[in-house]
Amino acid sequence: MSSPMNASISISSSSSPFLAPAGLTVSKLMVTNNSRKSIGICKCVSSPFTEETAFKTKVSRNANMAKLQAGYLFPEIARRRTAHLQKYPDAKVISLGIGDTTEPIPDVITNAMADRARALSTVDGYSGYGAEQGEKKLRSAIASTYYKDLGIGESDIFVSDGAKCDISRLQVLFGSNVNIAVQDPSYPAYVDSSVIMGQTGLYQNQKYSNIEYMRCDPQNGFFPDLSAISNADVIFFCSPNNPTGSAASREQLKQLVDYAKEKGSIIVYDSAYAMYISDDSPRSIYEIPGAKEVAIETSSFSKYAGFTGVRLGWTVVPKELLFSDGFQIARDFNRIVSTCFNGASNIAQAGGLACLSPEGLKAMQSTIKFYKENTEIIVETFTKLGFNVYGGKNAPYVWVHFPGRSSWDVFAEILEKANVVTTPGSGFGPGGEGFVRISAFGHRENVLEASRRMSQLYK
Repeated sequence: MSSPMNASISISSSSSPFLAPAGLTVSKLMVTNNSRKSIGICKCVSSPFTEETAFKTKVSRNANMAKLQAGYLFPEIARRRTAHLQKYPDAKVISLGIGDTTEPIPDVITNAMADRARALSTVDGYSGYGAEQGEKKLRSAIASTYYKDLGIGESDIFVSDGAKCDISRLQVLFGSNVNIAVQDPSYPAYVDSSVIMGQTGLYQNQKYSNIEYMRCDPQNGFFPDLSAISNADVIFFCSPNNPTGSAASREQLKQLVDYAKEKGSIIVYDSAYAMYISDDSPRSIYEIPGAKEVAIETSSFSKYAGFTGVRLGWTVVPKELLFSDGFQIARDFNRIVSTCFNGASNIAQAGGLACLSPEGLKAMQSTIKFYKENTEIIVETFTKLGFNVYGGKNAPYVWVHFPGRSSWDVFAEILEKANVVTTPGSGFGPGGEGFVRISAFGHRENVLEASRRMSQLYK
């Protein structure tokens, strides 16, 4: 006789039919309780969006969307995790895949947000729309904290709802008639937003045409051969890099800036992990002379303060940065921001200002130290197992090499046999094939347990 069962259903992007591959359908389960009453439970799983409708509009689908390969990487990982739990409902799955923070936001920061939220219930404390570039106090604090003595002022800074969102806004700024270059491997949003904007050709042999894939691997110290770039208008460059965890040296960044000046290119420099740097690698592209004339920098509070859900970041567009006709790029970006965005939440901005107070900075450093200790555990585990391990020193990611193997096969093996979610390296570009990224964002007990399971699997 069956025992009673309680069932709950949650629907998220990971179970969306818009993101999932074909082959999964909606099914109905019959659960019988002790009273032998049948209860119909609708089990929501992914299915292809192919059903016929009675009416179709005359509007054609954006052809660029059809170029995209399946779903975005991280919802696809979440879908596979969900499928694994459906297969093994009692499995204790540990997620070290998506780079989502896990530790609580420090009180000094949440108290400031709570105070701002409460103030909105008062006549004196209420505020509506804010300045399109963000509150001046916060912009000034960002400039003095991260760009002191680098010639970046508060007027150069645009506060936003996160670096990922600003990457897409920058793509709108550049338009469809530019050629881009990306590190290979790199954060998928650079490539996918380029495809959506119509900057690329078709996907063939694991690459989109009209994108320059700058290979970054152990053989070249994870810094690309810039002489191999033929025609890049915009260069996306992340340091410390997601996913490899490598940070570019001062000399390497000087080469990058010099190249951009020689070719007339624009660098979009993603410094979202700069506070994790523990050596003398530059924390900002503007530490390099001449960078203000060729570089935009984007960053975020997400991985410093646990703001992955709060959403707050910034982008720097120096007044010295000009288009080929001499027009200030910052003026066009301001126009795009004003049109597409009503500004970051005033509550989130209060939290950002608290982050940059002496107490907030100390609290963020403590959180970062915790995650860096997690990376040390992961690096030690795989090193002892005999793997070649990269990253971890200047970033919360560990890049592990599985030579001769498919990244997705390794991902599946680790999930199936160890109940641990990782990220397949090939999801970051063809240069990531044969690697797996392991995130240090996790509770300490989970990181220790995942390391124990890995040691058992690959002993």
